[in-house]
Amino acid sequence: MRKVHLQVALDFDDLDRAIKLAHEAVRGGADWIEVGTPLIKAEGMNAIRRIKKEFPDKTIIADMKIMDVGGIEVEMAAKSGADVVVILGLADDSTIKEAVNSARKYGVKIMADLINVENMPERAVELEAMDVDYICIHVGIDQQMRGISPIEMTKKVAEVVANSEIAIAGGLNSETVADAIKAGANIIIVGHAITAAKDAEKATKLILEAM
Repeated sequence: MRKVHLQVALDFDDLDRAIKLAHEAVRGGADWIEVGTPLIKAEGMNAIRRIKKEFPDKTIIADMKIMDVGGIEVEMAAKSGADVVVILGLADDSTIKEAVNSARKYGVKIMADLINVENMPERAVELEAMDVDYICIHVGIDQQMRGISPIEMTKKVAEVVANSEIAIAGGLNSETVADAIKAGANIIIVGHAITAAKDAEKATKLILEAM
C-alpha cells in the first residue's frame, strides 16, 4: 500500500500563532508542514527557518507560488530549510526547468501547484516530463463555488501521470479525504479544517483516522 502524507497548511500572517498551531497538528499526527504563502509574505524566509528549527524531523513545504526567477527563489527557500518548494504550474516552462535544476543542486524537491490551470491533466504530463516531483491538484475557493471538484480532477490526473506523486488541496476535511486517496492522491493538504478547528490536535487525528 502506498504511503500517504497529511500536510497541514499554515496560512497565517502571524508566525507565533502558526508555530503553536503546527505543534497541535503534529501532536495529532501531521507529518508534512506547509509554510503558507501569507506567512512567507508576512515573515519572509525567517518563517521557513523558524518552522524547520521547531520541526527538524518533519517535511517542510515552502508555498512560494513561484511564477518567475525559479532558480533564485528555490535557492532561497532551500537555504532557509525547506524540503519541498512550490512553483505554479502556470509558470513558463523555462522558469520550471530553472526551479527543478536549482532543486537538484540544493537537495530539495519541487511541487507544482495547478491552481487556475485550464487543462490540468495535459499540464501535469508536461510538468512530469520536466522532472517535477509532486503535482498538486489545487482547486481554489472561487473554483469550488463553480462546482469544480478537486477529487474528480485528481482522478483524471492520476490516469495520465506515471512517476510524479500527486497532492490534493481544496476544502478537504474528514469526510472527503478518503475519497481523495482513492482518487490517487499521495499527499493530502488540509488547511481550514485543521487550522480553524477549536481543537486542532483532535481535528488532525480525526482526518488521519478517515485517511
